Amino acid sequence: MKLKSTALLTSSLSIMALALFVSFTNRRISVPDFAEFPAAKQSQKAEKGLKDYYRKYFPIGVAVNTAALSGAEAALIAKEFNSVTPENDMKMGPIHPHENEYNWKNADAIVAFAQQNHMKIRGHNLLWHAQAPAWMFKDSTGKQVSKEVLLKRLKDHITAVVTHFKGKIYAWDVVNEAVDDKPGTYLRNSLWYQICGEDFIAKAFEYAHEADPQAELFYNDYNTEVPSKRDKICKLLKGLKDAGVPVTGIGLQGHWKLNEPGIEEITEAMDKYAALGLKLQITELDVTVRTAPPRKTEDQAPPDSAYTETMAVQQAERYKSIFEIFRRYKKVITGVTFWNVSDRYSWLDFRGGGIAGGAAASQGISRKVIKAYPLLFDGNLHRKKAYWAVVNF
Repeated sequence: MKLKSTALLTSSLSIMALALFVSFTNRRISVPDFAEFPAAKQSQKAEKGLKDYYRKYFPIGVAVNTAALSGAEAALIAKEFNSVTPENDMKMGPIHPHENEYNWKNADAIVAFAQQNHMKIRGHNLLWHAQAPAWMFKDSTGKQVSKEVLLKRLKDHITAVVTHFKGKIYAWDVVNEAVDDKPGTYLRNSLWYQICGEDFIAKAFEYAHEADPQAELFYNDYNTEVPSKRDKICKLLKGLKDAGVPVTGIGLQGHWKLNEPGIEEITEAMDKYAALGLKLQITELDVTVRTAPPRKTEDQAPPDSAYTETMAVQQAERYKSIFEIFRRYKKVITGVTFWNVSDRYSWLDFRGGGIAGGAAASQGISRKVIKAYPLLFDGNLHRKKAYWAVVNF
């Protein structure tokens, strides 16, 4: 009887243990499976970089400045990426500060670093309403120049810059952010537009193509997924293509947040741009963790706060869904570039953490530094949960 009771007790305990196991394994785990990898799996994956995971998809790039070309950041860039974009050093103001003066030093250093590490190079950018030198629009008396003079100066600039890097840069952001955000307004009321009308856009592409017929030429903008702006961009690009202007593709900047734009907005935009026969590149990707509404003054700016575990998981989920889209559109996406290397420095930190998106600077947002934590590497250059979300497929 004692043996029988023991057997029954053992059997009952086994059934209870099995029930508990089934119950536990059927529970929904709140932290996604990509949040942490087992140590052995992480060590195996540590030998590969982002570029290796995506070798069969598209190049993975990063925007850099010369400060990142040495030390630990340089080593990380060479390991993880196979494409480089100068963040500021090829923009018109920095590279052509005076009419008869070009500053090649920093841009040349970035190109040399990329070549030494067998990386592709995107040029950014040849024409933009911001960071354009004042002399470009004025004559010797300080008066605004004519359309003919401005287009001549634009041609001289584009010809000089593109020729200088010919054979080294495979793609250029030729025109940057020419379409207006406001519904009902087509093109941005920049000095380029005020003086030249919309002709400056086509001319910029033509000048770039003349200087390097082999280079791929992109129109680049933010909020490319917002339907009202998306349709205006499509109108612009269709008009350029119909007129025989040598535009290769569109750069979707991708300064996104945890909750916007929506997945459907992104895919609908990609479908519309691809239908025009254009290549697509994600040119300035980051995902800020800041979701507070815009503040208008320094006193109202939200306080900085730490990068929390909740933020880390939400950001990983967001990056996971974004890269699922990118992989699905691999036939039309020819490059993905992150805007900056790590959370140690992000341009969004100086735009209120990017709480108003990529255009925060034009919306009266405080310049108070608020960390955005928008990238795949933390301030110590360590891989974040978001990194593993991107490569775990």
